Amino acid sequence: MTAIPHPDFSAPRFTGAPDARFVPAPADGVLPEDFFSTTNLPTYVRIAGAWRLPREPRMDSALVIDKSGELWVREMRRVRAGDLIAVGKKEDGSEGIFVHTEAAGSHSDGEFKFMASEVSREKPVDYVHLAQLLIEQRDRGGYVVWVTGPALVHSRARADMVWFIRNGFVSALLAGNAVAVHDIEASIFGTTLGMTGSGESTVGGHGLHMRAINKVRAAGSIEGAVENGVITDGIMHACVQKRVPYVLCGSIRDDGPLPGVYTDTAVAQDAMKAHTTKATMAVMIATALHAIATGNMLPAFVTEPDGTLREMPTICVDSAEFVVSKLKDRGTHQAFGVVTNAQDFMHILRLFVERELDGRSAVPASARPAAVAR
Repeated sequence: MTAIPHPDFSAPRFTGAPDARFVPAPADGVLPEDFFSTTNLPTYVRIAGAWRLPREPRMDSALVIDKSGELWVREMRRVRAGDLIAVGKKEDGSEGIFVHTEAAGSHSDGEFKFMASEVSREKPVDYVHLAQLLIEQRDRGGYVVWVTGPALVHSRARADMVWFIRNGFVSALLAGNAVAVHDIEASIFGTTLGMTGSGESTVGGHGLHMRAINKVRAAGSIEGAVENGVITDGIMHACVQKRVPYVLCGSIRDDGPLPGVYTDTAVAQDAMKAHTTKATMAVMIATALHAIATGNMLPAFVTEPDGTLREMPTICVDSAEFVVSKLKDRGTHQAFGVVTNAQDFMHILRLFVERELDGRSAVPASARPAAVAR
């Protein structure tokens, strides 16, 4: 993985820069007029002569100093009247705020921006490297967040997702109500939206997802449905058995939702953020809205325990360039786009992870080559 060097803060441009200016928020949920709008890049703020990185970095938020003097990135809706908010619009350090635009493969003209993607289905996919990343993250205790859409279930990639969960490659699952509903329908009835595994419709199948929801609601929760044998296999079953946390956000469809699904978007965002702030890698598959939402919460970098920075491996998979481009155009420039269907990606990635694991088990640890840095 690519390391990101800190700027040389001994340079005159930094030693001669002023401290950042902070202004009280005028009201709950309202920022000062000239507030600094954050990006997902490493952002340093000069306070009392020292350059500091804020906690919980993400884009589209504000820089806030709490009462203990800790520096945070906070969403506008979480700001309270009187909170001290950084103001200024320059990112070059001249106003006490420096955005490290050369980090993590950001845009070559030295500025964070939207609408600057280059995505093509003709770009090669280095599955060996992706497999190495996943294994490295698992073995070093990283936190890999997976963001999935229902096409992953429909496309017969369900078994592969279960394999990744059961083998410790999934730290948290972020998805919509539909992913869990279709997965549970597959467990109970062997169909997804009434369609069999061979792609054939079933008589009365249009109502099977509702019957699946009803059975889980009768059990009180997804966990309860697993415990009493209503759900016997699949993604949600594996999450419950392996104690992998999941966040399900409701759709506007009136089809339940399942127990435990967040229907308040602000509450759902907070639940997702509890995992994105811990993420050391993200894999997004076959979902536009959830991928973009998660991407907005992710920094483009990871701060290691020793204070060093490295890029955040972020993989976005979809059958159309549109979704990958949309994610990158919304600011998640560090995302590597894989334009293919969910089934092929999951099958191939699992194959390469298994091959890498088999190869490592046959070679003494002292003789293994280091993971390739990209």
